[in-house]
Amino acid sequence: MKEIVEKMNGKNIICKSLEEIAPKTLGSRKKVSLYVGVDLKSYYCMMIKLSKKSRVLRKEVEQLMQLHEKMEAYKKTKITKKYIWIEAPLCSKAKALLEENGWKVWHHD
Repeated sequence: MKEIVEKMNGKNIICKSLEEIAPKTLGSRKKVSLYVGVDLKSYYCMMIKLSKKSRVLRKEVEQLMQLHEKMEAYKKTKITKKYIWIEAPLCSKAKALLEENGWKVWHHD
């Protein structure tokens, strides 16, 4: 959690509250870390951290975007700010798909 807060502060994103949600509660078997918080302007934000060795492809990105929809249903609110921190090789088409759908992508190989 501390690592996520420091990364967000480094990007000038400050949340009043931040909680970790297990992917299992959303019916997912993905090995990701999910965080939901409320920023200083009272907007809901979602942070996904994905660490793995293999390449992140477009198909997997579509599954991650579905997690956003499930999170909105779980929290019963609209999540407007979406961030994803990827520590893996990233397909250029997958990154473009994320950015087209309003995600802020932080990529680190």
